[in-house]
Amino acid sequence: MLAFGDEMRERAETERVLDVLRPYAANWSGSLGRGDLVVPQREIPRLINDLLDAVAASTGAEAEATDTELFHLLVDALRHAFRILKR
Repeated sequence: MLAFGDEMRERAETERVLDVLRPYAANWSGSLGRGDLVVPQREIPRLINDLLDAVAASTGAEAEATDTELFHLLVDALRHAFRILKR
């Protein structure tokens, strides 16, 4: 069962994606149902980019890694790839 805050966040994430899709709704009301999308072929690349942006914004995937996080990932990768001895 979802908590109230989780349910609201999930609804907001869903609304971001639906906002991207609504202009392509087949009916005039703008409501979306199964099989209701009509996307012109030339609009598909833009639609994909807009959907990726909406999903990334809702998951926080756009956040950049800090220098410290990058350093730790690099050190871990080097330790995994090479035998590093402490002196």
